Amino acid sequence: MRAAAVCVVGALLALVLKKGTPSLALLLSIGVAAVVMLSLGEALGELTAFFRELGEQSGLSRDMLAPLFKIAGIALVVKAGSGLCRDAGESALAGAVETAGSVCGLLAALPLLRAVLKLLLGLI
Repeated sequence: MRAAAVCVVGALLALVLKKGTPSLALLLSIGVAAVVMLSLGEALGELTAFFRELGEQSGLSRDMLAPLFKIAGIALVVKAGSGLCRDAGESALAGAVETAGSVCGLLAALPLLRAVLKLLLGLI
């Protein structure tokens, strides 16, 4: 709720500033986004601890779970980055961020893809 409230207030302030100084409005948006992301540290720590516990109890190796965490992190960063680029009126840069994120996500998934390939080749 706090994050939503901070974002709404930031958006309203940015809307007012956009008429006079669009660059200051963009900086305000980036600042508000950074504050919200930093405030999520404790919640992300709890979530990470839960996923570690889940991994330990499931018996899956850490090598299989690590790519999932990396991909989730990449997706969050790409979503925020492309949104900020779109807010700045740079849709081409937003597309580039999304493309780079897709490539990075696929690279992070390579260990999982290799494990699936190894499993399939073992069945043949």
